[in-house]
Amino acid sequence: MAFIIILWILMYLLDANRGNDLVQWVQDSARWLAGWSYDLFTFDEAWARVVTGYGLAAVVYLFIGHAVAGRVRRF
Repeated sequence: MAFIIILWILMYLLDANRGNDLVQWVQDSARWLAGWSYDLFTFDEAWARVVTGYGLAAVVYLFIGHAVAGRVRRF
């Protein structure tokens, strides 16, 4: 999940062609995964909103994934 969100952040910052089906799929998936944090911050610059909104979701998913992997490894 975090990989898709980070991939979208990179595509946004590198100004990927949003007419491309792969880019559109990554954007839609990232928006769905980060729906709870997408509009949490309101900066004037669009790139700052994307990095913070999606970045927060990616960090949370990384922490959750790390915690689940630690639990699974103990069993």
